[in-house]
Order: sequence, then structure tokens, then C-alpha cells
Amino acid sequence: MLNFFDLTGKVALVTGASKGLGLAMAKGLAQAGARVAVAARTSPNDDELAFFACNLLHEEQRAGLVNRVVESLGGIDIFVHCAGAQHREPALHYDMKVWRDMQELHVTAAFDLSRQAARHMIPKKHGRIILVTSVLGFQGGLYIPGYVAAKHAIVGLTRSLANEWSQHGVNVNAIAPGYMNTDMLQGLSNDPVRWPQIVSRIPAQRAGDPEELVGAAVFLASAASSYVTGHTLAVDGGWLSR
Repeated sequence: MLNFFDLTGKVALVTGASKGLGLAMAKGLAQAGARVAVAARTSPNDDELAFFACNLLHEEQRAGLVNRVVESLGGIDIFVHCAGAQHREPALHYDMKVWRDMQELHVTAAFDLSRQAARHMIPKKHGRIILVTSVLGFQGGLYIPGYVAAKHAIVGLTRSLANEWSQHGVNVNAIAPGYMNTDMLQGLSNDPVRWPQIVSRIPAQRAGDPEELVGAAVFLASAASSYVTGHTLAVDGGWLSR
């Protein structure tokens, strides 16, 4: 049974994996046997990960990224788009450049790099694409309109690409983390009023740790999920069930 989760011989590219959720998933894929490339602005300083410097906000830096990974590591079997950022500001005052950057980083980069990866996967009739959305891909949030709009778009993009590419053996799925212990959460977790309110609404009564995404990532990257496509898997301590 464990062979279903074995990624030996596979090559993965994970964006935004210099720290946090992306780094946890990149290391998890490597521990499952994959050779893993990381695309980010800064290096994760981990010898088991191949680092490709890239600011994903810029189309010219994304151009040819997957080809470079293929040339360096010999192929591409798994693509995980985890790069992301968050900006909290009331909608009436929300900076439009920040809005555009949110869509570029979360959605446009996901579409661009998924296509780059699929061009290698489709001829082989095999591939796994995993896009990272959020529980806020199903909810409205508060004071984060750019982030919420982008994460909703990722859910739709996942379904659309799955409808096209699954017939070619390329499964496209998404992971929706809940409140996780990362740098992005610190501002909120330090709020003495809002944070206790949020935790009380999570059935698990705590935030998740980045390593708790690894099982979902390995599952969606492996043969264990061969008939799972177009799906968004919540890893949220039960948040969406409330």
C-alpha cells in the first residue's frame, strides 16, 4: 500500500518554498522520494532542494522556468504553486497596485507555470499539478479583498484545468489550508481580541502546523490520487465545517 505514495524517480517544482507552507511541502515531497526544485526569491538553504531564484511577480522571470528545471533535473512530474502574500486593508482604501500584484502572484503565475509544466506532462500522459488556495477561497474574509479574490480564482482555475487536462493523464487539484502557524498569521495571532475568537471557531481549537500539509501534498502528488482531479482538499482543522 505504501508504494502508492512513493515518489521515487519523480521531479517536483514547488514555488514559494523558501519557508512556511511551501518549504514544508517541498521537504515532504523530497522525503517521499522526489527530486525537488524550489522557485522563490530567497533560498531555503536546504541541500536536498535545488534552488531556482525567481520573483514570480515578473513574467520575464517566470519565462522558461520549467524548462530550466527540466534541463537541470531531467523532467517535471509534479508542480506545486504555493507562492503567495497577503495584504490587509479596507476595500475603500485598498491600493490598486497591491490588488494587481495579488492577482499576478496567486493566479496569473499559477496559470502561467501550470501551462509550462503541462507542456511537458501531457506528451508523457502523466503529471500532477497542485495549486494552493485557502479556506478563504470559499469565504469572504475581512479586509483582504485582493487575497480573497485571488484564492477564489484558484479554486475555479483548478477545476477548469482539470476539465481540460485530466483526459491526458494530468491531474489538477488544490489544497486549501486553514489558519496555519506561518509568518503570514503572526499579525492576526497577536491580536488579543480577534485571535481567541478565531480559535474558538476552529473545531480542532488550534492553528495548524506547516508540516500538517505534507500528507495532503504527497497524496495529491502520488499514485494514491490517480482518480482525484478538479478537487480542492481543505486542511483546516474543521474550519469549513462550521
